[in-house]
Amino acid sequence: MPNNLLKFRRRAFLSTALAGTTLPFLPRQAQALNAAQAQALVDAAVADVNRVIASGGSEAQVLPQMERIFQTYADVPTIARSVLGPPARSASRAQMRAFTDAFQDYFSAKYGRRFREFIGGSIEVNSTRAVRSFFEVITTVNMRGEAPFELRWLVSDGSGSPRFFNLIIAGVNLMISERTEIGAMLEARGGSIDALTQHLRTLA
Repeated sequence: MPNNLLKFRRRAFLSTALAGTTLPFLPRQAQALNAAQAQALVDAAVADVNRVIASGGSEAQVLPQMERIFQTYADVPTIARSVLGPPARSASRAQMRAFTDAFQDYFSAKYGRRFREFIGGSIEVNSTRAVRSFFEVITTVNMRGEAPFELRWLVSDGSGSPRFFNLIIAGVNLMISERTEIGAMLEARGGSIDALTQHLRTLA
């Protein structure tokens, strides 16, 4: 079993305590999003991901394709502000723009590698439900030689169009997990957002 997937499952206990936790910087109230539109977004994202993982391509081939998928379907500015947490409130626009750009590259590379572990498998869309001001689309990841596990996409149009702003992978809340990791990186750099931004660029 891939090491990263093991990490997802070892940390699955977080789901009960954290998956439903309200975080700052969630998308604004959805404008007119409905369940069909939320599912259509995930249907399209899943179709693109399935094409990539079915290709069996190398990391060098897969990662640029996964980055395009995240750019197309993810609300990266909302994710970036949420994982940065309270320091985002005092950051300048230029700092947030630079951090968001660096975070997008880091996020795409990191989760592109994790999605690449699904090569040889597939993702199936199961159902959609309303949760407060957004929708949760539930999918199943089927992998060769492994038990299926759940992948939940949280979708809102608070940014102006439907985008997913969080993933819950095998019970692990991506936004909360990343906020913990980004927070540790920021603390290690004395709270400097600029230093954190430079560091993220080295990880992409």
